[in-house]
Amino acid sequence: MANPEPHVPSRRERRRNETRARLLEAARRLFAEQGVERTAIAQITDAADLGFGAFYNYFPSKDALVETALSESLDAVHAALDRLTAELDDPAEVVVVAHRYLVMQVTTDPELAMLLIRLDASHRAMVRCLRERARRDVERGIAAGRFDVADPDTAFFATTGALVLVMRAVLDGELSGQADQAHAETVLRVLGVLPGDAAEVARRPLVR
Repeated sequence: MANPEPHVPSRRERRRNETRARLLEAARRLFAEQGVERTAIAQITDAADLGFGAFYNYFPSKDALVETALSESLDAVHAALDRLTAELDDPAEVVVVAHRYLVMQVTTDPELAMLLIRLDASHRAMVRCLRERARRDVERGIAAGRFDVADPDTAFFATTGALVLVMRAVLDGELSGQADQAHAETVLRVLGVLPGDAAEVARRPLVR
């Protein structure tokens, strides 16, 4: 059976996709700069150079826009982590890459970092989007004898909470230098990895 022809978006679809992307880009920037509560829909449409009424053609409410912006940002994080960990065999290194990558977003993608740590909704979104991945990684480490964890769910909340605080501290200038490595080393020690081993794994290059 022949493969179906790929869908080619019409001009109308392309315009709708472009307009939606402009709204999301403007919203992410404003949310990161001033928070959700202080950002009005009119500000978003102005920043996107659109009329106020255009907003409701794409999103039923500001809350729906927040949810979409967070989900799509975290989807991009998932894709990056999949790429960075695809060839890694050590469960401890997989966990290190995830935590270091997210801490490093404070300097490489500050808009995303601000979005993740400033919004109350961000923590819930991070829990929903990252919990399955984190639990899988921890369970693989336990099965391989790499981690010694009594409760993977508790370990997830403990390490994710620490991640958000470290990102905030880097953003505020309270931590600098190799904060990503120091945080990743601490996470491994929480997961039961011996200190010397944790320090070595946390300092491995992210890209090979």
